[in-house]
Amino acid sequence: MFQYIVRRILIALPVLFGVTIFSFLIVNMAPGNPVEMQINPDATAADIALKKEALGLNDPLYVQYVRWLSGILHGNFGFSFSTHQAVTGMISDRIGPTLLLMGTAIIIAYLIAIPIGILSATRQYSWMDYLSTSFSFLGISIPHFFLGLGAIYVFSIVFQIFPTGGMNTLGGTGGFADTFNHLILPALVLGTGIAGSMVRYVRSSVLEILGQDYLRTARSKGLKEFFVINKHALRNALIPIITVIGMDIPLLIGGAVVTEQIFQWPGLGQLTIQSIGSRDYPTLMAMNLMAAVAVLLSNLITDVLYSVADPRIKYN
Repeated sequence: MFQYIVRRILIALPVLFGVTIFSFLIVNMAPGNPVEMQINPDATAADIALKKEALGLNDPLYVQYVRWLSGILHGNFGFSFSTHQAVTGMISDRIGPTLLLMGTAIIIAYLIAIPIGILSATRQYSWMDYLSTSFSFLGISIPHFFLGLGAIYVFSIVFQIFPTGGMNTLGGTGGFADTFNHLILPALVLGTGIAGSMVRYVRSSVLEILGQDYLRTARSKGLKEFFVINKHALRNALIPIITVIGMDIPLLIGGAVVTEQIFQWPGLGQLTIQSIGSRDYPTLMAMNLMAAVAVLLSNLITDVLYSVADPRIKYN
């Protein structure tokens, strides 16, 4: 297993190198530049040229890329063009709220999807099956921004149950209860989209397992249906579900960007939107690199979880 993990990491290095090149080109090819976003309307052409020279934007792209990549290899993500703060510090300040939101959302998603998917499979073609399928299609079809705005209107404005946004109450003392109250709504919105797609995978996976001979044997021994489903069938049904967990990480990252902006959650997603608006190249490239690392790590963890769920799977 250790050799397999090392080999996967070595294979991922060229992929990350390609991601850095692609990300750098896309970011720098976007219309506008950081100087145009920061300079006041009264600035002269000389002022703009001087600012570009100070930021190193007059250098050829390959020179800028080598300089940026050299800094990354030394653990330096550079400085923000808009705030002039260290990008590493900006990310470290915001990564905690994002991990809290994403972790809560994925827990909510699987707490919803796995029981519903199992009930849908064990009661195939019943009203519960049709209801869960409808929930699945709604969760997949409704965009995060629309669901978020609808949730704010219903639960924050009409019923006034949850706050409209932020991570803590302005002027308040903060604390776990206050943060949790602000977390519920964005986590539910983000988790619903993941749960919608997961219900279908759980249902189809459990349906495939239910027809296996070893489950008939378990039933013939007199085991109750609860133990047959949750002890014997569920573990074998986890293999394709684990695959989907690895696939959900990119969706979770993309959904967090939209959800954090809607709910003004002070995480990496909101920082990404702000960096796009100000053409903050160093911050954007750091965010893209982090997202690529997260996806590669999630795929590696998925492969490791295969062998945990199914001992027959061995990696050489």
